[in-house]
Amino acid sequence: MFPDALKSTIESLLSDQKGMHVSISETRPVGGGCINQACRLKTGAGNYFIKYNSATAFPGMFEKEAAGLKILSGTQTISIPQVVQHGEAGNYSFLLLQFIESGKVKSNFWNEFGTKLAGLHHNTHSFFGLDHDNYIGSLVQKNNPHPDFTSFFILQRIEPQLKEARNKGAFSQGDTRYFDSLFRQLNNIIPPEKPSLVHGDLWSGNFMVTSEGSPCLVDPAVYYGHREADIAMSLLFGGFEPAFYEAYNQTWPMEKGWQKRMDIFNLYPLLVHVNLFGGGYAGQVLRIIRQF
Repeated sequence: MFPDALKSTIESLLSDQKGMHVSISETRPVGGGCINQACRLKTGAGNYFIKYNSATAFPGMFEKEAAGLKILSGTQTISIPQVVQHGEAGNYSFLLLQFIESGKVKSNFWNEFGTKLAGLHHNTHSFFGLDHDNYIGSLVQKNNPHPDFTSFFILQRIEPQLKEARNKGAFSQGDTRYFDSLFRQLNNIIPPEKPSLVHGDLWSGNFMVTSEGSPCLVDPAVYYGHREADIAMSLLFGGFEPAFYEAYNQTWPMEKGWQKRMDIFNLYPLLVHVNLFGGGYAGQVLRIIRQF
């Protein structure tokens, strides 16, 4: 049942924006998320997508997601749902977005996706990080700025997740020596590049196919990082089609040996999964880290 407090708040918000009375005639649950509730809202002013949760569950989550979507949209490189509003209604917080109608993959979809992601990555900054923290899944993602990627990766990505995982008993004190060994080698492994604007959580569940058959990015965890982090994440759970990687490399070639670096970048999302889900993800992390 869609909460009455949300219904009245959204109807009032849309009525004010449209300058006419807008009522929600139908709510339809949308699957795919494990953190928030999500629905498609049918109104006389069009269809909308809303995700919502307890206002106290994840403070600022929807505000940060809205900010990330706006940052991505501002690059004008790839389709992003338009942010309508975020806020609170009764005991709930919410994020209201343009509803993206799903379509079928067109013949050049993966080429277009790879090319547009490379275009997104060309957006740069003077530092690695972001001017605010945000979320990856339901975990806070620290984005304190750093002048180089190695220090950012160690201090803002690996160490916070590793500390939490150790506190949960996923790793022993002895396991940390493998991480220390890798940290000493990172400058010789990861090629230096300017900071790139990255989606931050680029797996198959976080892109859509629009009604025109084009890619659309959703659920970002944005920051300015190393562009290979997005490529690595896309490979973590089966990978995208080969045409995606071919088009990306044709548009902006990655440095030689990029395939061998993917496991290193994926230490971060794997540690996130250790802290969210446990299971065999700790074993995957150890298998990677013991190589160093």
